[in-house]
Amino acid sequence: MTIATAAEMDDVRAVEALLRQSLADPDTAWSVGSFGAIAEFMRDPGEQTTELTDGRLGAYTSRGAVAVTPIPGLRPVAYETAINSGWNHAIALCLPEAACAMTRRTVVTELGPDKDAARDEDRDAILFDLGLDLLAVDACVRSADPEVIACLRAGTGKPVFDHASPIGPRLVELSPNRVFVGRAGRVEVFQPIPPADGKSPEGPHTHVMPKLLKGGRTHAATTPIPDGFVPFAAIYPAHPYKDALGQRIPFRQERVDAFQALLDRWGDPELVAAKRHVAEGGNPDDIGPGRHLQAARRVAENQARYRRGEAMEIAADDEEPDAS
Repeated sequence: MTIATAAEMDDVRAVEALLRQSLADPDTAWSVGSFGAIAEFMRDPGEQTTELTDGRLGAYTSRGAVAVTPIPGLRPVAYETAINSGWNHAIALCLPEAACAMTRRTVVTELGPDKDAARDEDRDAILFDLGLDLLAVDACVRSADPEVIACLRAGTGKPVFDHASPIGPRLVELSPNRVFVGRAGRVEVFQPIPPADGKSPEGPHTHVMPKLLKGGRTHAATTPIPDGFVPFAAIYPAHPYKDALGQRIPFRQERVDAFQALLDRWGDPELVAAKRHVAEGGNPDDIGPGRHLQAARRVAENQARYRRGEAMEIAADDEEPDAS
């Protein structure tokens, strides 16, 4: 049996405080996933929300659920990435590479009743691993509907995207719950899957992009994850100039300041120092080479333009650039 040290327990308590604070904020979104496959949970202010009572931190609504457990080794990594004239921010939830691995199944596999479901009513529903072979996440679907279960069972033992699988052509029509699971948490999505030519619904949703999955990456190259760690989930605090759907809102400096406090506590010290150097009037040319250092410089410059009211208009679909 491994006994956690006092320092490890202090870290667990600090992480737990971060998770509780984030769960209490209805403007904060969550995800569990990997590069190319992700499940996202968000809720509206005032939306009916039920907290979990089974020892995990988390909550569910009529549209989805999130559950997290602050286990030893769980490391939050706060970061910002530069995008055109703006920026994104998040807190990646990471585990040591040696401790993060899930099952890495490569074919659809029936797992039985989902005893860890967030809602009591879902714990007899049948869980199926889609076999996406992700390192730190099992991407699953779940249903109690006999027709859906029959289709999923007919596809077991085959890759989900195999032309011989009956699942792919009917997945949108059947729309089982999506359940993405990592070692320290899960996100569940109850909303229907939109058609290929439709847009993601407001609130909890999933994305699975086979072309990106082929690269076998755990995260985008723009994300500064420390060596030896793998992200399986992320927290998205309220953004200063866009809402959870990416739509522009009036700029709020207090949200920049709130995330800067998270960067100071959970960010990479070298990147935080580089950003502060530029933000405090230092010469940007002093920032060394490297993708992440240069991104920190650009974020500082873009935030300064927003503070001065000089920011360019950003389109609703302004996302991170190429992640190669």
